Amino acid sequence: MTGSETLNMPLEEAMRTQRAIRRLKPDPVDDGLVLHLIELALKAPTGSNAQNWEFVVVKDPAVKARIGGLNRRAWSVYGAIGRRMANRAGDQAMLRIIDAVEWQASHFAEIPVLVVACLRGFTPPWPPVAAASMYGSIFPSVQNLLLAARAAGLGAALITLPLWSRFLARRALGLPWNVAPCAVVPLGWPVGRYGPTRRRPVGEVVSLDRYGNRAFLAKPPS
Repeated sequence: MTGSETLNMPLEEAMRTQRAIRRLKPDPVDDGLVLHLIELALKAPTGSNAQNWEFVVVKDPAVKARIGGLNRRAWSVYGAIGRRMANRAGDQAMLRIIDAVEWQASHFAEIPVLVVACLRGFTPPWPPVAAASMYGSIFPSVQNLLLAARAAGLGAALITLPLWSRFLARRALGLPWNVAPCAVVPLGWPVGRYGPTRRRPVGEVVSLDRYGNRAFLAKPPS
């Protein structure tokens, strides 16, 4: 598939089958396809239509190695804690996720493309609503990118561990002080196939009018 082709997967199918795909083949991904996915990402809404996003497509092995090193430093801490907790709880599903994340961390330099989504402008740390408003201008575009990748048959995942130090991430990517990296999306052809996703029933997570009023939970027949 190239960037000139249309992604014909129905939107609902893409949404229902989208999942984080971390095990990726080292096979190259066409530049035209990557640009097509980012073009679709740019169709997302952004606060005040500022369109203050920037995307860095990383293919250089040296830059990928630097980003991968940042990722491994963070994962060495979070991964060890997560594995210990999952082992104690006997949570096999979480252990499988941890194994996939560890595989990604160990093979980071082999991932064909990293897309780093950034925001241009000052991101205020306080009040929380100000920071939330800023991030609200980038994450809809990241979700568009993830859905487009799914429709194209590519594996992708949103990760933030490589950005634990914005200073070091900026240095690795050559970003100016007023461009903040917000998310990293590794892209590549998946190892294996997309499997079904498991989610809680909608009635268990929706409250009506006030928190805890689970009005939409299915009632057993009387």
